[in-house]
Amino acid sequence: MTETDYARKLDELDQLLNDPDLPMEPDRAWSLLAEISQRDLALSGADGGTA
Repeated sequence: MTETDYARKLDELDQLLNDPDLPMEPDRAWSLLAEISQRDLALSGADGGTA
C-alpha cells in the first residue's frame, strides 16, 4: 500500500467515525481498520518493532 493509499484510507475512516452527516458503515470501517493494521504490522516487523 502506498503512502497515498494509506492516507486516503485513514481519511475515509476518520470521516466514517466522525462525520455526523454520513451513515455509519460498520463493515467498511472494520475493513479499513484491517487494511491499515496490516500495513502497520508489516512496518513494525520490518524495523524490529520500533515503529
